[in-house]
Amino acid sequence: MSEIDRQEVTANLLAWSDGDQGALAKLMPLVTRELRDVARAFLSQERSNHTLQPTALVNELYLRLVERRKVRWESRAQFFAFAAENMRRILVDHARAHRASKRGSGVAKVPLIEAMGIAESQEVELIALDDALRTLSERSPVQSRIIELRCFGGLSLEETASVLGMAERTVSRHWTAARAWLFRELEGG
Repeated sequence: MSEIDRQEVTANLLAWSDGDQGALAKLMPLVTRELRDVARAFLSQERSNHTLQPTALVNELYLRLVERRKVRWESRAQFFAFAAENMRRILVDHARAHRASKRGSGVAKVPLIEAMGIAESQEVELIALDDALRTLSERSPVQSRIIELRCFGGLSLEETASVLGMAERTVSRHWTAARAWLFRELEGG
């Protein structure tokens, strides 16, 4: 995305925050392709017979966006952080529903992405990953949020620092600690 496109996304987010409903209509064409790429990345980690497609995941996200009336959007990074968090929640909800319908069998599995520093071939249940992130959130909300933004939102250290209002070096330290903790947690100690 070019700098002009990034600025246009931010301008539309700000206008939408100020109550301009037409801004959402202008925003979606600017971000749809990137949202589909994020959705495709999420779904590439899912089981091969997953019923959600990238477009359906983006559509579910859109419905959640429309419901968010009083969000003060400040930047493109904040928007994509929201999008990534909600896509993860949609997939976790879908996995829980699938698990319930199968009475525990066929739970969706996700190999942790390379950015986590864990081998791609290693698979972890999506629900177990969500549970670990919830535990991390209780232990360190900042570290949990950094994992979300970096791994699920695809944000750089710089963008993550901007969203959180922290120094990049501080985010980097938390990122390293959070990855190590998450690895140990998912490996069972």
